[in-house]
Amino acid sequence: MVDLLAKLAYQTLQQGKGAFGVANKQLTTNLLNFFNPARPRPKTEPLSPQSLVLLQQRFAQLMELDWLDAEAGIYPTDLLFDSPWGDFLRYYPDFLLDLPNSWARSQNKQYQDFAPNLKTEGYPRYYLQNFHHQTDGYLSEQSANLYDLQVELLFNGAADPMRRRVLPPLKAHLTQATQPTRILDVACGTGRTLRMIRGMLSEAALFGIDLSAAYLRKANQLLSELPGELPQLVQANAEEIPYVAHYFDAITSVFLFHELPAGVRQTVIEECCRVLKPGGIFIICDSIQEGDTPEFSANLKNFPVLFHEPYYRHYITDDIEGHLTQAGFGEIEIQIHFMSKYWIAKKS
Repeated sequence: MVDLLAKLAYQTLQQGKGAFGVANKQLTTNLLNFFNPARPRPKTEPLSPQSLVLLQQRFAQLMELDWLDAEAGIYPTDLLFDSPWGDFLRYYPDFLLDLPNSWARSQNKQYQDFAPNLKTEGYPRYYLQNFHHQTDGYLSEQSANLYDLQVELLFNGAADPMRRRVLPPLKAHLTQATQPTRILDVACGTGRTLRMIRGMLSEAALFGIDLSAAYLRKANQLLSELPGELPQLVQANAEEIPYVAHYFDAITSVFLFHELPAGVRQTVIEECCRVLKPGGIFIICDSIQEGDTPEFSANLKNFPVLFHEPYYRHYITDDIEGHLTQAGFGEIEIQIHFMSKYWIAKKS
């Protein structure tokens, strides 16, 4: 009975998130049409009824798998309910108030628009973008505060369940470990993935790197709420990971590769291979690609039209498996869950 009630609570939570995500999209569209009725409409491809039905089916499958893995003890059931409600309630009004800035930036094609007080020196050129048209890109405290909320709204509550798909292969690989385990999360952002890994592997030594000092400060704040050792967070470029070779047992990277130029993807994969121990595991989570689910072709084409994602069109045709093989990875497994794709690769 307890498990049934917990499952019903989880389903209610996820359905509520999904409904709020849909309502938010309708609300923001209505507001945009009200305040700027003459705006030019982006040219997008219509979604077929079949694709919408399949989206709902894939969403339900993701929720069911998420629950079953928690029920099986792969990760604690508590993780299913670990949502940043405080930030959600605090920052949703800020999210709405910031929409006119995002709309204006999109309409005026301002893709490198940052507040004058923000320092942009020292960052790679490709990183200095207003990804998703968000204010200040990834460089400000406001951006860091809004990010998790924005991603949850974008995916109608599916962002966390998609992140948790990296946990089962990670745990399966590390089950036999007898020595202290070191895990690196590349482009850790606000620490959401690290928080989930800590919930599953309480004794592991966790590390995170990210280019954004603001996001790392937010990650430190959120991760300090957890019991156990605080993950070691370092501001660093994934093209030059600041650790010695063969240092980590496992590496994860979530929602990074579609925001990297083509050549940089290969460099980052090679760096991950360098710092990973032989036999170590590298798990990438990112967007599905062209051909993975033909019914979602319109979704993939519309995404960079609606959001500023300058490297996405190339990403969805890129051979990530080939990059992994070239870098020295083998035994590559590929999984698809909802709108995300996973490469689970072992270093040869």
